[in-house]
Amino acid sequence: MSTQQKNKFFKDVKHYFWDDPFLFKICADQVIRRCVHGNEALEILSACHNGPTGGHHGANLTAKKIFDSGFFWPTIYKDAHEFVKNCDSCQRQGKTSQRDEMPQNSIQVCEIFDMWGIDFMGPFPSSRGNKYILVAVDYLSKWVEAKALPTNDARVVCKFLKSLFARFGAPRAIISDRGTHFCNDQFAKVMQKYGVTHRLSTAYHPQTSGQVEVSNRGLKRILERTIGENRASWSDKLDDALWAFRTAYKTPIGCTPYKLVYGKACHLPIELEHKAYWALKQANFDPVITGDHRKVQLNELNELRDHAYENSLIYKAKTKRLHDSKIKNRVFNIGDRVLLFNSRLKIFSGKLKSRWNGPFTITRVFPYGTVELSQANGPNFKVNGHRVKHYFGGNVPHLVVPDLQTFPKDQ
Repeated sequence: MSTQQKNKFFKDVKHYFWDDPFLFKICADQVIRRCVHGNEALEILSACHNGPTGGHHGANLTAKKIFDSGFFWPTIYKDAHEFVKNCDSCQRQGKTSQRDEMPQNSIQVCEIFDMWGIDFMGPFPSSRGNKYILVAVDYLSKWVEAKALPTNDARVVCKFLKSLFARFGAPRAIISDRGTHFCNDQFAKVMQKYGVTHRLSTAYHPQTSGQVEVSNRGLKRILERTIGENRASWSDKLDDALWAFRTAYKTPIGCTPYKLVYGKACHLPIELEHKAYWALKQANFDPVITGDHRKVQLNELNELRDHAYENSLIYKAKTKRLHDSKIKNRVFNIGDRVLLFNSRLKIFSGKLKSRWNGPFTITRVFPYGTVELSQANGPNFKVNGHRVKHYFGGNVPHLVVPDLQTFPKDQ
């Protein structure tokens, strides 16, 4: 030892005393604790964490319980942290939170009416025989189409889609959930006939079709506040709700959906009633002047849509930055062992039952937050990274504790 090490050693030795065959330490709180090492320390750590009186507490509380029990070794906090992190029972508890989500990947569409999201709302109280609302929303313009329907089967969905395609043209893709009204042969034939790609979201991750979820919520909020006490009249109010939704300013695109689709502002009844400027002017019936003005508006429409696309890019970049700043920095690699969150127990609650299955092994990592898992007896399957977390094997960590028996008895 160097002189400095010797001085430190003899300074530390003053806090220890030997009572054959045990070594004790007088700690900073003046409590005498027995020094333990090796397997004995491991047994104490295990008893204080997962024994009958352990309670599976966190690392700091487990270390505190060891101190209160009258035992000491130098790396007690580090070993308690490793032990708790590797505890199998502790890893299988808890839920997924917003911090466990994967980084956000926004769907940015270049052309208007290129991508639609489609979903059902309901069932609602019967209104003129209708119980459901089928909603379709365009991802660029936020234009919403909705129809009140008596059922939610594949037949009414296909009929609605054909009328949608006839008005706005066949899109490149349609995003829906995995409901049986969207996943069937009849729907697939319509998609194949018009050359449309069908993308699916999952029940546990509805953010995949986030745009249609937001539109559903907006329509439902408008209906809730306009129908009043007579809830059976909601189908009569649906057209007014759609008009209100289409003429509302949307921050991501910087204008209203109506203006983005038609190239001019929508004239509302209140403008005629209260005499807006255009309503006070003498109507111009000259078809040449009126036609030239409309041509200018249509030429401005492309520029307006370009601005909407740029605004949407900026808005989604800010949203992604805010979202990603709140999540954990988790990286999954091929070969990692993970636990899978069982989302069915959210629907069919199982009290005191672990919601984490596994462990599984990651065989492939996709760029948009999806991972492929392998299981011992079964095929590989894909899940969203939000539902998995690293599994540390449940192995007991090796405690690096000095062998106190090697100390000379006089020290």
